[in-house]
Amino acid sequence: MAKASTFLVTGGAGFIGSHIVQRLLSRGHRVRVLDNFSTGRRVNLAFAKGDRRLEIIRGDLANLKTVERAVHGVTAVFHQAAMRSVPRSVADPLGANASNVTGTLHVFVAAARQKKKPRVVYASSSSVYGERPDLPKREDQPTAPISPYAASKVAGELYGSVWSRLFEVETVGLRYFNVFGPGQDPKSEYAAVIPRFILWGTQGKPLQVHGDGTQSRDFTYIDNVVSANLLAATAPAASVSGKAYSRTSLLEIIASLEQLLGRSLARQHSPTRVGDVPHTLADINAAKRDMGYEPLVDFAEGLRRTVAYFTEGTR
Repeated sequence: MAKASTFLVTGGAGFIGSHIVQRLLSRGHRVRVLDNFSTGRRVNLAFAKGDRRLEIIRGDLANLKTVERAVHGVTAVFHQAAMRSVPRSVADPLGANASNVTGTLHVFVAAARQKKKPRVVYASSSSVYGERPDLPKREDQPTAPISPYAASKVAGELYGSVWSRLFEVETVGLRYFNVFGPGQDPKSEYAAVIPRFILWGTQGKPLQVHGDGTQSRDFTYIDNVVSANLLAATAPAASVSGKAYSRTSLLEIIASLEQLLGRSLARQHSPTRVGDVPHTLADINAAKRDMGYEPLVDFAEGLRRTVAYFTEGTR
């Protein structure tokens, strides 16, 4: 992406989307953001205040005409907008389908209608593997979703494959594994575990742990996810997925946070949440082969940076 281009980031005011926007602007590109601001926040784009290279469209993926206007003339689309929470999808499966399936389909349709069709790099999820016990997870393993969120991500992947075959829209799906980092909202009802643990820890509140805490995740620092997206926008391979590097249990996270914060953290255990899988671990060999992907920041350093952001107010 040496030449300055125009890119669309759906959900560009969200956690991952805003980091992609920031990286694109830093490389001299023009960026268009499509966000309905239901969960995205304008403060996430404060770094670009006054930058004329950034265009913000307030609109919803449910409106195909709005999506077509946003897609028009862009080199590539980074499709990050979604209902991202497994518990929320269980509570509102119709909303999850509307956001993650219909919304994604509108992005593919809009891309196919362009004279010069942009590549679509879209966010999938490790949740598509479900409760399968075999680790690590690879792209050639069958999907087995156990939540509406996971099912919606499988549907998005299938539509991406169909649109590549029938309408010559290049699509690249990235299966994210528990992304974390500076700027993630810790206060939402559906907040991710790491920012929520840090918030509770700094406030002196007990950490709420679902289950016994031995469940593990492949936590991926935000810089690695941004790097993967940018690589996927230009990689010759048409379908790549799986972004993560090391498996860490919730109890291990708590131990690391205790070291970084310099004090013991109380915890309260509650029943395991419906739709949660016990363990995730990614095999990133396909991403290395097809995109030249390598993680830039390991878990320990990513956690240190994230704690520093929340305790010192740095980004």
